Amino acid sequence: LLSSIQLVTGLCRAAWRPAVTGMVSSRGYRGDAPDDNRVDLIEIPLPPWEEKLDEPTDIKRRRLLYESRKRGMLENCILLSIFAQRYLNTMTDKQLQQYDRLINEPSNDWDIYYWATEAQPTPEVYQSEVMDMLKEFTKNRNHEQRFDAPSLEYLDK
Repeated sequence: LLSSIQLVTGLCRAAWRPAVTGMVSSRGYRGDAPDDNRVDLIEIPLPPWEEKLDEPTDIKRRRLLYESRKRGMLENCILLSIFAQRYLNTMTDKQLQQYDRLINEPSNDWDIYYWATEAQPTPEVYQSEVMDMLKEFTKNRNHEQRFDAPSLEYLDK
């Protein structure tokens, strides 16, 4: 058993690469924490994110709304779904593309959360007008109660 764990750990360590290298992002679930020493790192490769170029804008908005609600962690589910409820319907095509990339290309939801809360610097590849909007929204200057994702009733409006 120990030798198989060492083998998997060695293979995964050899396959490890930083989440963002330069302007090209690599995708793989790392399962790491900010202070992780990476001794037990396991990276699961994910297919590369591809922009849906021919997707109609109304379909893109609905997909992004769904993807904003269905995250890997509750904090981002709440944060991104309320953000999407407030801003998706007024975003330009360029902003929709930025938001799509932001929520779908990084493989670790914690990265998005740390960037939005400014706990870690945002990589240049994700720094955009939409990221600035998300950072400002995250500050919650009006002290709104954000305990849960919004109900889906607003979709009919």
